[in-house]
Amino acid sequence: MSEPTSISTSISTSTYLDHGATTPLRPEVAQAMAEARAQPLGNPTGSHRPAQHARRLLEEARDEVAAQLGRDPGEIIFTSGGTESANLAVFGALGAAVRDGRPTGVMCSAVEHPAVRQSCLAAAQWPGVTCHELAVDETGSVDLDALAAGLLQAETALVAVMLANNETGVVQPLQRVVDTVRELALAARVFTDAVQATSFLDLAGTTAGADLVAVSAHKVGGPVGAGALAVRPPTDLVARQHGGGQERERRSGTQDVVGAVGLAVALRLAGAERSEAVRRVGGLRDRLAAGLAESVAGLHRTVPAGVEVLPGHLHLCLKGVEREELLLALSEQGVCASGGSSCASGALEASYVLAAMGVPEELARGAIRFTLGYDTTGADIERALAIVPGVVASLRHDP
Repeated sequence: MSEPTSISTSISTSTYLDHGATTPLRPEVAQAMAEARAQPLGNPTGSHRPAQHARRLLEEARDEVAAQLGRDPGEIIFTSGGTESANLAVFGALGAAVRDGRPTGVMCSAVEHPAVRQSCLAAAQWPGVTCHELAVDETGSVDLDALAAGLLQAETALVAVMLANNETGVVQPLQRVVDTVRELALAARVFTDAVQATSFLDLAGTTAGADLVAVSAHKVGGPVGAGALAVRPPTDLVARQHGGGQERERRSGTQDVVGAVGLAVALRLAGAERSEAVRRVGGLRDRLAAGLAESVAGLHRTVPAGVEVLPGHLHLCLKGVEREELLLALSEQGVCASGGSSCASGALEASYVLAAMGVPEELARGAIRFTLGYDTTGADIERALAIVPGVVASLRHDP
């Protein structure tokens, strides 16, 4: 595969290293969506030809999404993205447990995305529902002993552990989580947020044991506002959105057919290119990491060597630098990065992920996340290496 044209072709001074927040729409996805719009689209529930055309596109997209996730098409619920998928998984599964008089405890790792973590905390406000946060070690990996102890101490309906962390890129031992839950709490369901991992991990294999899996299109070169939740039987969900009974009465509302097409094409392209993307993007990430380590004093790589991290993620902490100032200064120089979860309020509040990992506050204040994607080039990395060290030096508050 030849190196892609940089995003800087459209923004000549921009080096975009924030794919973890959103990935630019792939041209192939835009083309597929344009073709879907080219013919009149009716409501997929109708019986006339435009409606039949819409339904055909929708079900073809469902088949593709199911194939990429290793699921049956009937398991796929189209949503507006990762946040809605997470809310439906958490509130839907716990709502069914409350309704049926089953155990209502929920456990989630201390480093879950806000869409999952806040849903679990909100559900704990329901009568009888409890939420237990699972500790992680210094690498950000979930503590399996703590998981086992929690399952033995409390009756649990749902365990939520993400596939890979959105801030650090750390890949969680999901299969071991599933094995522990199956051994100690057979009735509990496992939900994994696979949003951040979709570009680089084979979801059909890595999430095979999970009962619920969330994905989002715009993190993999698809459109904003499209996602899916895979729900394996006999997992039961109480609908959060009521109306016409679409998506097998699990998520009412007229489906976004064009968005579903975009999600399906993005997943298919990611699957076809994954092996090469892992090699190429991982090499670029390593070049960026090595170059910054050589040129920036006081640099701390947040995740220790030897821990599995997504190929596109590089999370660093810079002592003596305030991340708000750093991100603004880099932006003025045309380098786009982030300081943590793009879904946190303001995106610059203190990171509970780093706190859970035991990262000292003085380091966490200088946290920065570079995330690479399908259109990142060697020129992008060299430009970042030419700009970042000087910016950091100009902002350092200590000698």
